[in-house]
Amino acid sequence: MDISGLRAAYEGHTPTLMGERGGSAVLVPLVRQNGEYCLLYEIRSAAVRQPGEVCFPGGKREPGETAIQCALRETREELGIPESAVTVIGEMDFLYIRAGSLLRPVLGEVDPAAVAAMRPAPEEVAGTFLLPLRELRAHPPEVYAYQQPVAIPDFPYADAGVAAGYPWRPCRIEVPVYRGLPHPLWGITARITMDVVDKL
Repeated sequence: MDISGLRAAYEGHTPTLMGERGGSAVLVPLVRQNGEYCLLYEIRSAAVRQPGEVCFPGGKREPGETAIQCALRETREELGIPESAVTVIGEMDFLYIRAGSLLRPVLGEVDPAAVAAMRPAPEEVAGTFLLPLRELRAHPPEVYAYQQPVAIPDFPYADAGVAAGYPWRPCRIEVPVYRGLPHPLWGITARITMDVVDKL
């Protein structure tokens, strides 16, 4: 059997999530204001999914697009901040957010002048705000957890040689929540924020 296809697929291959479909990226914007570093957040508009929630600028990656290219493009489209105003520091650890999909955060420092001049797209962004890293560090998140139940009613137990009533292991999901801030942060946005603050 010829394995040239395997060689072509794996020689020099950069590992990612097996079976990854699509994927997305966000910019985690650091802004220096009044002598201290802050993170820039968006409030989602009523016209998009999860309206009113706090997030970072970002979205789905286009074919052939890197995480950095996606994060910068989405920031320009959502906030009107040009790519030239962002100094990319690096890619952060990615998050597995749903079946077959990864979210890749990109940390970047944004020119304060570009933030002052930004024009958010009203169809996507209801508002923006800055939170100092100092304040985030002073208000660590509370972490809540729930169990994701497992149910596969149509699984071919007999064909797979698996006994009916197999003890599928439920998945434990942790949800961090920042309280005591002008705007509450929770979920994926809070997880990314935690990662930034933990590395200070």
